[in-house]
Amino acid sequence: MSEQAGSKTTLTRWIIKSPFIADGGSPGSDFAPVIDAILTNREIVSAAQRQAFLEPRLADLSDPFEMPGMSAAVERVFAAADRGEKVALYGDYDVDGVTSLTLLKAILDAYGILCGTFLPHRIGEGYGLSIDGLGRCLEEQSPDLLIAVDCGTTSIEEIQWLKNRGVESVILDHHEPAPEGLPDCIALVNPKVAEPGKSCRLDYLCSAGVVFKLAHAMLKKRPVDGFRLRDYLDVVAVGTVADIVPLREENRTLVKRGLHELARTRNAGLAALAEIAGINPPYGAQDISFRISPRLNAAGRLDTAAAALDLMLCENPSEAQRLAAELDKQNQIRQELEHGAATSAIASIENEHAGQCDHGIVIASREWHPGVVGIVASRICRKFNRPAFVIAVDDNGVGKGSGRSIGGISLVDIINSGRCHLLSGGGHDMAAGISIREDQVDAFRVHLNTHVRDTVDPEDMVPRLHIDTECRLEQLRLEILDEFLRLEPFGAANPEPLLIARNVAPTSEPRILKDKHYRFSLQQDRVVRDAIYFNGVENGLPCPPWDVAFNIMRNDFRGRVSLQMNVRALRPAE
Repeated sequence: MSEQAGSKTTLTRWIIKSPFIADGGSPGSDFAPVIDAILTNREIVSAAQRQAFLEPRLADLSDPFEMPGMSAAVERVFAAADRGEKVALYGDYDVDGVTSLTLLKAILDAYGILCGTFLPHRIGEGYGLSIDGLGRCLEEQSPDLLIAVDCGTTSIEEIQWLKNRGVESVILDHHEPAPEGLPDCIALVNPKVAEPGKSCRLDYLCSAGVVFKLAHAMLKKRPVDGFRLRDYLDVVAVGTVADIVPLREENRTLVKRGLHELARTRNAGLAALAEIAGINPPYGAQDISFRISPRLNAAGRLDTAAAALDLMLCENPSEAQRLAAELDKQNQIRQELEHGAATSAIASIENEHAGQCDHGIVIASREWHPGVVGIVASRICRKFNRPAFVIAVDDNGVGKGSGRSIGGISLVDIINSGRCHLLSGGGHDMAAGISIREDQVDAFRVHLNTHVRDTVDPEDMVPRLHIDTECRLEQLRLEILDEFLRLEPFGAANPEPLLIARNVAPTSEPRILKDKHYRFSLQQDRVVRDAIYFNGVENGLPCPPWDVAFNIMRNDFRGRVSLQMNVRALRPAE
């Protein structure tokens, strides 16, 4: 069932998964009708499916040795331990990279392996493995073995450069391989690079999940007294949520259990971040996405992620508080840079100064900081419902860009078919990075628009609002909050449930908060519920009555807990 509603920028199709009204629920169900409808419409129907979804168990995790390359990686790491070799842990500067290094160093330390961590400078050395970054790493650490984390799958030239210098390598990654082939390393542990004739069902893992699997495999082969891998699930959860990978199957297990560990974390850095971000248990995935992750990411976006890694590895609470405060300040600077870049980019697009954007957006400037282009690309992609690349160009005319996409349009395909315009590029279908010369930006824009025009059905370009089920305001009682929380963690592949209530009206004139949000009470058949509409002023309000699409929120104000509607969209009632 699908319906359409207009907005200032696009025509949005409201898609209700089922016309079923959540009133009576399924026969014999132990759940409130609204929760039962959400589970049913997400095809979580049987008792066994619901048990596995709502209460995932670590005991049900798969054998880590099923991962491609795992046996060779474990064997080489243990050889380093037995020989007393020096190991360099080379990571990426985002949250997944930093958390992966944190866990990897902890497990190698447990085996007494002499290891040091290394993060490249974002501006000078770029993403992932680079000759400049590797050169500095070898100069500083002189390793016998280098383990690349959250990068390396496409680094054929760089791995050969290492090999020519007598340094062996192991890669722990989750990015897509390059068409040219795979690097010549000792072991490549990447669920997206399956062994011939086999497939890996864990292709949704991020690098923190891959490192968790390595640690699990090592502990299965050689247990270490006193090392509890579950104590590090908070670190894994932060990396997994921050990297926006699908929260299903084992990812869901790791994050759900990791949120429990986060509430009693032994990591001084995470405890300090939670305090400075003003969040308290019980934690949800949104706390990681909007409070913890941006602060951990801030340092790496602006220069080097060393402060973020130092924080995650820190054992002194006072030092952790100092580092967390430093990251908080950097996050404020990042927000200012992001706001400026996003404002100018959106204005250029809306004023038609950004070139042809019918099917996709490629926009570049010398005024933007390269550390914020990914966030700006996400905002533009959401606003215009088009794949978008945002590029920061340096004084030498070389641009560093980030891309974000919508469902059904692969950035990997766009990059691979347009490499003649790029210096480099890679990533995932929905998020990717590129390097490009300034004089090729227009050509790459033409390529993107042509590619999308020729390969994508125009119907797929219409923005959609996916609604789980319809309900009535009288069903929104406080007691369903506990059941609703059991559906968490929410994120990719398990979005926060979206409900629709029809024919509702405000009881009085809506209040405007901070010049951009609406707060009001909504009424349906004499039943009234509180609601808030974040950034609703930008969209405006049609004449009531309305159909309202909303999430359920817990509102704790001055000790009084209530259920609140978080309005996502509204339209004239049909």
